[in-house]
Amino acid sequence: MRMELPNLPDALQRVAEQILEDPALAAQASIVDLAERSGTSTATVTRFCRVLGFRGYAALRVALATESGRAAQARWETDIDRDIEPGDSLDRVLGVIASADARAIQETAARLDMAAVARVAETIAHANRVELFGLGSSGTAAREMAFRLERIRVPCWHREDSHKALTNAALLGPGDVAIVLSHSGRTREAIEVLAEAGEQGALTVAVTSFDKSPLAEAADVVLTTAVHETTFRLAALSALHGQLVALDLIYVAVAQLTYERTSEAFEVTARAVQAHRLHDEPTSHRRSRRQQSSEQGAA
Repeated sequence: MRMELPNLPDALQRVAEQILEDPALAAQASIVDLAERSGTSTATVTRFCRVLGFRGYAALRVALATESGRAAQARWETDIDRDIEPGDSLDRVLGVIASADARAIQETAARLDMAAVARVAETIAHANRVELFGLGSSGTAAREMAFRLERIRVPCWHREDSHKALTNAALLGPGDVAIVLSHSGRTREAIEVLAEAGEQGALTVAVTSFDKSPLAEAADVVLTTAVHETTFRLAALSALHGQLVALDLIYVAVAQLTYERTSEAFEVTARAVQAHRLHDEPTSHRRSRRQQSSEQGAA
């Protein structure tokens, strides 16, 4: 509701605001009560439910009760305030940031469709090409996912340039995968890349905070992430944690499906960089070397 609120008509916004003010109370209220408190009608409340994907008010009340129970169990209500003032101590800033990110991760985990994740992982495990695309902070998540998949011998590429992403999306085919990330789901370049990949028969995956966005509508699979803003970290700057949770789940699922190949890849890559790692040495040896250097310097 928080994510959809800015895009709703005024009447539906009033319903959402009334629910968000006290979700637990709304879960117990009748449709007539909610309509009266929001200054709308029962028909408006019903339309609001359908806009959010529920069949009716009863289904919405069940979802509200479930979310309220999950929040209470996780003790999220202990730090609802997400405002940060210029004079706040770093201890408080840390608490606000940690609370917001923890809530975003928990809510993302609750939203993810395991059947959809399994479908994506299965396709990636056998794909000839996997293309990842995102701009801004979404590009950071895409780059991290590409690094992880490359490490386990999945043929994948992360494109930072939209023209390169489009031309390579055009080279995909059936059995390949395109994963496009966009918090808003309304970034033109992201939609174009996903649409191009879909036209070539690739499995298209949208990772977004808005499951009714243009990007989501163009995708075969939608993985919805959650965001909790704080002062100085608006939604687009706070979306990274939820995106990484969704992508990390896919990565681990692919690793499970390709266990032998993944294990071998880990061994090979670990050996390749072993010579670049410093090994611990006894403290006495380090002191001896420092002393020798000091004496040489004095000489």
